[in-house]
Amino acid sequence: MTQSPISSPLPAPLSSMVSIERLDKWFGAFQVLRDISLEVSPGEKVVICGPSGSGKSTLIRCINQLERHQSGRIVVDGVELTGDPQQLARVRSEVGMVFQSFNLFPHLTVLQNLSLAPMRVRGLSREEAEALAMQLLGRVRIAEQAHKYPSQLSGGQQQRVAIARSLCMKPKVMLFDEPTSALDPEMINEVLEVIEDLAREGMTMLVVTHEMGFARRAADTMVFMDKGEIVETAAPADFFSAPRTERCKLFLSQILSH
Repeated sequence: MTQSPISSPLPAPLSSMVSIERLDKWFGAFQVLRDISLEVSPGEKVVICGPSGSGKSTLIRCINQLERHQSGRIVVDGVELTGDPQQLARVRSEVGMVFQSFNLFPHLTVLQNLSLAPMRVRGLSREEAEALAMQLLGRVRIAEQAHKYPSQLSGGQQQRVAIARSLCMKPKVMLFDEPTSALDPEMINEVLEVIEDLAREGMTMLVVTHEMGFARRAADTMVFMDKGEIVETAAPADFFSAPRTERCKLFLSQILSH
């Protein structure tokens, strides 16, 4: 993965699952993302970190257009996001996203939460969708919770259901926006273990997190953001042992001291 200025729009390399070039994003007069360029290869695990307000969540929300960018290019699996509804639907069907909050339907059981999108979007029969859902609930280690409602589960269990629900669409890329920040401390590891399992299985993923132990274990690439910019990109070993900028050194000294 490289992070470098690109002087003119170029086709995304065939080796890239996600290609971001010269991305800018404003909220009104405030520029939240500034000249972001990033390449993510198939199977690559990218952890994005940085202080609050640095643009991390906005960046990954731009990848499936929950936030629209004003300039630059985003290409996902060869499809450029230009605002065309058909292209957007195609990309969203290939990109799973897990949020801080679990966003489960409270009136549906766990099994129904997982089965709904494969039936409506992928055209699976109820039997096919439920078989897939049970397989993925087993993968995230909560198959026994299939017939419960979200309110009957712990926060960690609900987040694992949310991960399984994203996997039901068989995504090529998974985006995680601080997936453990809403959890009690004792529930964080059970969710991180599931994400690490996905990483070992070769899922392409971008993870916004402050969990630096997880980042050391699971990431191929660390991206440090501050004030809407990518400040450093490095392999975890280099990132943690020899940060190149004072901004990154300060961030690591603060977060690793806790």
